[in-house]
Amino acid sequence: MPEEGPRKDPALVMSTPAAVVFDAYGTLLDVHAAVGRHAARLGSQAGAISAQWRAKQLEYSWILSQAGDYADFATLTERALDATLALHGIADAALRDSLLTAYRALDAFPDAAPALAALRARGIATAILSNGSPAMLAEAVGAAGLAPLLDAVLSVDDIRIYKPAPRVYALAPMRFGCPPGRITFVSANAWDAFGAARFGFRVHWLTRTPQPEEYGLGGLVAGRLTSLAELSDRIT
Repeated sequence: MPEEGPRKDPALVMSTPAAVVFDAYGTLLDVHAAVGRHAARLGSQAGAISAQWRAKQLEYSWILSQAGDYADFATLTERALDATLALHGIADAALRDSLLTAYRALDAFPDAAPALAALRARGIATAILSNGSPAMLAEAVGAAGLAPLLDAVLSVDDIRIYKPAPRVYALAPMRFGCPPGRITFVSANAWDAFGAARFGFRVHWLTRTPQPEEYGLGGLVAGRLTSLAELSDRIT
C-alpha cells in the first residue's frame, strides 16, 4: 500500500470559507515601518515612539467609539503622532511630515503577498476589513503591492465606528452575501481577533512573535498562526 502522507490535525483544519478577510494594520502591513525608516533621526527613542504612536492611535479609536463620536483613521493617526512626539519632547515639523508620509506607504510583511496569492490561486476570495479610511487604505495597499490580490477593501468609514464594534465585522458577510461562519478572519491584534470571534467569524490569531493568550482567545479562535504562510494549509 502507498505510504500515507502526514495527517492534518482536525482542530486546525477549516472548511473552505466564502472569503478570507484580513486586518490590515499590524497583520498585512507593518505599522512600525514608518518609524523604522526614520529611526536614525529619532535615535534611541525610536522604538518607544513607534509603540506609543500605535497605542495612542488605537486608544483614540476606542474612546471615540465609546463616546459616540468619529474622526477618520488618518486624523487619529496624526493626532496620535502629535501626542507622542510632544510626550517625547520632539518639535520637528519636517520629521512629523516625514513620519506621516511613511505611514501612508507602510511595508507589507514578507508573508502577506504570498499568502493572498495562494488563496486566490485556489479560488478563495480575499479582503481587508480595517479601521483605515478608504483613501488611506487605497494608498497603503497600492504602495505595498497588495491591491491586485484583494477582492475587496472594507473600511469602518462607511459606518463611522471602530473595531471591535460588531457592526464593523458585519460589513464582511454583507459584502460576500454569507453568514458570519463562512468568513475566515485573520488578525495579529488580540483585541481584534476577540471581537471577530465573538461576532461569529472563524478566526486565526496571527502571532509572528510569542504572545501570551488574552481575552480567553484559546477557546474562541480556530488556532494561532506564526506566519501567514501557514494559512492556506489550514483551509481545506
